[in-house]
Amino acid sequence: MIKLDVSRAKKFLTDEEFDQARDKASEALMTVKERNGKGAEWLGWRDLLSDPNDAILEQLHSMATKIRENADVFIVCGIGGSYLGARAVIDALASFFGNKGPEIIYAGHHMSGQYLEELLAYLEELTKDGEPKSVYCNVISKSGTTLETALSFRFIRSWMQDQYPDTLQDRIICTTSSVGGALNKLVDQYRFQKFVIPDDVGGRFSVLTPVGLLPIAVAGIDIRSLFYGAVSKYEELEEEAGSLLDYAAVKYALFKKGKAVDVITSFEPQLASLGGWLQQLLGESEGKGGEGMFPAVTTYSTDLHSLGQFIQDGARIVMETFITVGDSKGGLTVKEAEENNDGLNYLAGMTFHEINKRAFEGTIQAHVKGGVPSVVVNLDKLNAQHLGEFIYLYELFTAVYCYSLNVNPFNQPGVEDYKSEMYQLLGK
Repeated sequence: MIKLDVSRAKKFLTDEEFDQARDKASEALMTVKERNGKGAEWLGWRDLLSDPNDAILEQLHSMATKIRENADVFIVCGIGGSYLGARAVIDALASFFGNKGPEIIYAGHHMSGQYLEELLAYLEELTKDGEPKSVYCNVISKSGTTLETALSFRFIRSWMQDQYPDTLQDRIICTTSSVGGALNKLVDQYRFQKFVIPDDVGGRFSVLTPVGLLPIAVAGIDIRSLFYGAVSKYEELEEEAGSLLDYAAVKYALFKKGKAVDVITSFEPQLASLGGWLQQLLGESEGKGGEGMFPAVTTYSTDLHSLGQFIQDGARIVMETFITVGDSKGGLTVKEAEENNDGLNYLAGMTFHEINKRAFEGTIQAHVKGGVPSVVVNLDKLNAQHLGEFIYLYELFTAVYCYSLNVNPFNQPGVEDYKSEMYQLLGK
């Protein structure tokens, strides 16, 4: 279960401000449901959940099982929505060290020549058993021409052609559009395996398509639990979306009152990549026409030692969104020391999760007292089901909030502007 608590943020609004914003959020939700808003042709991420396709889940699971049995390294080559969602789920559910299965490496998400050069050199290194690495690659791009991804994939593909001339078509999987685009030409030429990105699902909403599900499955995560967690949240919010509307209303009203930055944070370091996914989902959806808050991702308590001063006592332009987890895997407990040289015996008997929880409670109390409206999004447990619920919750929230702002949630004209200038300078 996921609980939304907007009470600490609502205190910064008058009843009239909240009620007016709540009305706008309700109208925005109807716009989503009735598909009569800007960009409604991109609402396919809802259709995925209203009519689940078990066949594609089984195909993805089967492919992932084969890769897990044969790969030492699995490269996810993509940028933005083509890798952020998968990385968010994988980082949230994997162990910090020594995971079973293939090592998952990300490429094509920037243009560092040094990174790519060192990656290829790393692939050349032998395993601890003295054998050449077995490498698989999933390249993800609707157009196939996104510069960062296409450039990296050119080098990775060339390396793999040299290493695996007889099995290349089994080792490269393309996740791309149904027809057209550069990757489909390569699929036809080399007979690469292929999964389709639905035409009506944009990149930042695509984590529950093969874009995210294949890498997540290769990491050994139960994609059926993830997907059907999202289905359950879809069905729940179709019946009753009151808490989501309160959240959208609070954020809309705070923006109208001058809050310009939404600091998305968690005291759980494994959720840092989840914040990265949210950063794109929100930033690329709401930031248009002079509207929207800037989504800034932090990890507490680490970043309290760098940004805590500004948040507590700087310009009053910030709201905070805390992502919390009710139950933790870790049971490490502080024991009483005989000499207590470090002065930490006052923590004796407490688990790290309990200490972390007290740090969260103290932080949110201090920040709210300091004038920072704060929202809490709590997951009962950190597992595939709850992450599936979280993903759909935020996809719907983003659409509702953006329609409240009278913004198209699904386009990204500013991104196209920078690409146009960049390609001109590169001589394309």
